[in-house]
Amino acid sequence: MPASSYQNRLLASLSETDLARIRLHLEPVGLPLNAVLIEAGQPIAYATFIEAGLGSVIVSAEEGGRIEVGLFGRDGFACPALVLGSDRIPQQTFMQAGGHGYRIGAEAFRAIMDASPSFRALLLRYTHTFLVQTAQTAHANASAPVQERLARWLLMYHDRQDGDELTITHEFLSMMLGTRRSTVTLALQILEGARLIQARRGRIRVLDRAGLEGTAGDAYGPAEAEYERLIAPLRRRADRS
Repeated sequence: MPASSYQNRLLASLSETDLARIRLHLEPVGLPLNAVLIEAGQPIAYATFIEAGLGSVIVSAEEGGRIEVGLFGRDGFACPALVLGSDRIPQQTFMQAGGHGYRIGAEAFRAIMDASPSFRALLLRYTHTFLVQTAQTAHANASAPVQERLARWLLMYHDRQDGDELTITHEFLSMMLGTRRSTVTLALQILEGARLIQARRGRIRVLDRAGLEGTAGDAYGPAEAEYERLIAPLRRRADRS
C-alpha cells in the first residue's frame, strides 16, 4: 500500500523507507463515536492515526464540566506526548466524530522513532503545529466572542473531513466551546442568519466557508498555516471552497 493511499496526512507524507518500517506494525481499527483513545493519567498503549473521524483532547473539571483543548483528525495522531518521551497525559482523548484509522503499539512506535530520524522529525513538526493550535485555542477562549469561537471550531472540523456536512450535537458543541447549550444555540442562529451555515438536528452544513473565516477572525489561521508550511495542506485542494 503506497503512502498516497492513506488519508492520514502524516502517513501519506512518509518516505517509502519509513512507511515500510511502520506498515508492519499498523493495525486497522474502527473508531466509533465516544471511543476513548487515551485515558487521563493512564499509560498510552497505542499511537492512533485517524483516517476518518475527529479526535478531541479534553480537560475535565472537578465540578463535572469538560472543555476541549485540542482537536485532530486525519491531520495527526494520538498522541504527541509519545514523541516527547512521555507515556501518559493528564487529559482524556476520545472520538467526538466516529471514523476509522490505524494504530501501532507504543513500544513499536518508539522503536521506529529511534531507528528513523526522518520519522521522528515529521512527528516533531506535527507536535509543534499541535502546540500552536492549543495556543490559538487558549487565545480564542480568552478573548473571542462565542460566535467567533464557534466559527473557528466549525472551520477546524471542516478542514479535517471531506464534504460540507458536519455531524455534531449542541451538547458536544457546548463542551467543545466551554459554554452553555443556550449560548451555542444563539451563536448557531447568528451564523445561520448570516447564511454561513445551515443547522439541523445533529448536523451542520457549511454554506459559506469564506464567510466563516471572516467571522472567526484571527482566532483561525495561524495554526493551519503552520501545518501547511511544515507538513501538508489540511484540506485537499479540490475540497476547498
